[in-house]
Parts: sequence; C-alpha cells; structure tokens
Amino acid sequence: MIKYLKSIFNFKGQMPLTGFSTSKNIFRSKNLLCGIGKSEIGEKEIEISEYPFEPSIAYPTAVISAMDIECMSVDFTVCKIHVKDDIIFVSAEYKEKLKQFAESNNIRLMPQSWNWDWILEHYLDTEFTKENEERCLARLIENGFTSLEVDTIRAEVKDQMYAYNFDTMLWDWCSLGLSDVLSAMRAKYSKEEFRKFYKRALEIEKRKNM
Repeated sequence: MIKYLKSIFNFKGQMPLTGFSTSKNIFRSKNLLCGIGKSEIGEKEIEISEYPFEPSIAYPTAVISAMDIECMSVDFTVCKIHVKDDIIFVSAEYKEKLKQFAESNNIRLMPQSWNWDWILEHYLDTEFTKENEERCLARLIENGFTSLEVDTIRAEVKDQMYAYNFDTMLWDWCSLGLSDVLSAMRAKYSKEEFRKFYKRALEIEKRKNM
C-alpha cells in the first residue's frame, strides 16, 4: 500500500504531471515506452531489428559486425554495445550470450557508466535524501560535470522523466539510465531536436575523467 501511494505522488508530495484516465494520456504513455528493439546474437555479428532511436546506426535494422564493436557493457540492466560514435542497446536477457560473444571475438568488456543513473536518480520511485543527492553530485563532478550543468540537464528532462516513470505506471525504483531518458525525450522532441539530444546524451554517458 505504501509503495502504491508513493507511486501516485511525486517526490514533493504533488500529483504527477498528467493523470492516468484520459485516452490522450494513455496514448502518450505508450509513446514514452518505446522499448529497445530486438536482437539476435550470432557467432560474428549481432542482428538488430525494430530499433526505435532514429539517430542510431541500428535504426531501424542493422547487422553489427564483431569487428566494428569497440567494447561492451553488460554488468547492469540494459546491455550496451559501443561502436564508433554510437551506443546500441541489447536486452539484459542476452547478457551471458554477449559475454560469450565478447570472449570469442576478443571484445573488451567495460564497466557500467553511471552518469545518467546518477542524473536521473531524482525520478525513481523511492526516497531521495540530501545524502543521496550529495553523493551523486560528487560522482558526477569527479567525471567532469559541474553542479550548474547537472541542474541544467535535470531541468531539461524533468517533466518527461516524471511522465515516463509515473504516468506509464512503470514505477522504477532501482535504476533509470540512458535508454530510459532517450525513450522519454524521443516522445517529446521533433526529429531534429531529438537528433541533437541523442548526440548530447551519448556524450554525457561516455564522459569520465581519465
């Protein structure tokens, strides 16, 4: 019951930005949850289909050769395939297959990037204490962000992320990351606006102090 009540209200005790009852909001919620497409892991290539993010080289279908993959991240939630200037998402259900694919094709496995998770922690269905906020900000600053930049990014995605996690009844309390913010902002921006956001979002995901 407590979990349900927390989900109905946002973190300031206010009702979510839009309600759940109208057909317009139901349509909007469906647009927010676009998924990450389908994947098939072969011996030397990965086939991607129904990929939703148009700026990506995987949109709407692609065959990604092992030779073109720079590295992969399969530690946590959605798996990420890094190719030149792009990140392609693969469902976590293929985690073990991707590990085998990486080993057999000599592809580097890299640790999870937490930049977007730290930025989006405000919009989880859980308590967000001052200690949480200070810890996340400290980690982002270590990776080259400024406090003002973090505030600016959060201001840009705030409304969409509340709608993404609450209007859709997703109610994620564990982690929101790059694939989530791309899904949310894709439903808001024009094609050209989203193309620009996509590029910035990937830069934010990859940023770290060397």
